[in-house]
Amino acid sequence: MKDAVIKGFEEQYGKNENVKAYFAPGRVNLIGEHTDYNGGHVFPCALTIGTYGAAAKRNDRKMRFFSMNFDNAKIIEASLDDFEASRNPGWTSYPVGVVWAFEQRGFKLDTGFDMVVYGNIPNGSGLSSSASLEVLTGFILRDLYGFDVTNQDLALIGQYSENNFNGCNCGIMDQFAVAMGKEGNAIFLDTADLSFEYAPIKLDGAKIIISNTNKKHKLTDSAYNDRRSACEKALEELQTVVDIKGLGDLTEEEFEAHKDVIKDDDRRRKAKHAVYENQRTIEAVAALKEGNLEKFGELMKQSHISLRDDYDVTGVELDTLAEEAWKIPGVIGSRMTGGGFGGCTVSIVKDEAVEEFKEKVGKAYRDKIGYDATFYTVSIGQGPTVL
Repeated sequence: MKDAVIKGFEEQYGKNENVKAYFAPGRVNLIGEHTDYNGGHVFPCALTIGTYGAAAKRNDRKMRFFSMNFDNAKIIEASLDDFEASRNPGWTSYPVGVVWAFEQRGFKLDTGFDMVVYGNIPNGSGLSSSASLEVLTGFILRDLYGFDVTNQDLALIGQYSENNFNGCNCGIMDQFAVAMGKEGNAIFLDTADLSFEYAPIKLDGAKIIISNTNKKHKLTDSAYNDRRSACEKALEELQTVVDIKGLGDLTEEEFEAHKDVIKDDDRRRKAKHAVYENQRTIEAVAALKEGNLEKFGELMKQSHISLRDDYDVTGVELDTLAEEAWKIPGVIGSRMTGGGFGGCTVSIVKDEAVEEFKEKVGKAYRDKIGYDATFYTVSIGQGPTVL
């Protein structure tokens, strides 16, 4: 891909001896969904699919962007002197937002740059194409301009730009998983204080398979922000009786003892999911360390059921993929991953059952939904790199 993005760069902007190529991964979350903005734990890993870029500095204040993913794409221009003009619904608002967020931190760009990107994360799949693009941009800025920031800073800058420039109130998980990824490991992250550890994923005789509903989802949609607001309101109610900073501070028993202080039934269910999902994630990582994949898989299933029944973020497409997967003996675990409302499920499937899984789940999905799901066997990759 290195040669391809550099060729794409030269086709758009001409030869440039200073052009360099870069990569940032996508991510999948194995368990711990909608806990990252509730001060809970998450367990994502970086993937070997992601976003490739080629970039070089310019001599003026222009930023120019081109995506190799779109037919009939045109170069899109932005200016370091007018960020507001780029607050649009198009894809370039993500990289421009990262530049804006760097400047908010006092890292001023002396000149603009030209950039070409190519992503092989399925669009709208919930595998964090936006976080991948944000971290890629931050990584490029650090390299081109010599900014003194760590990979963890890149994650925080990416989240800040998405919250404040793009208007999606996302938690830290996506950017953190992309920026801090380590090959062969998932990241057990406590989002309350960003303490984390790498946990090796040993899937002897099994594969991670991502099943894409091919129903597009968009996180800035109000449904995501609505659920975040419900959790914040539930937290305020609970804080009148318990001393906590986030829903992730509560055990299941503590939640059950105090849940009646949450006045609205729907809000109570949302808070219950945040508390129970956090505990499930802690339990799941412990099971993995003990080599108990079966227990890990059972907790994945419980996670999906909670996201379906309490958090209301699955929908018929994701439910069909997960519920059909559970019927197959060689499936260790399966659940929706990402924000929900479309996107993907993640499944751990024994090698000998992979073909049966794709065939049976694929057929059931087509029969019920009316179009095909797409299946990807994925590997766990590393964070951003210069190619």
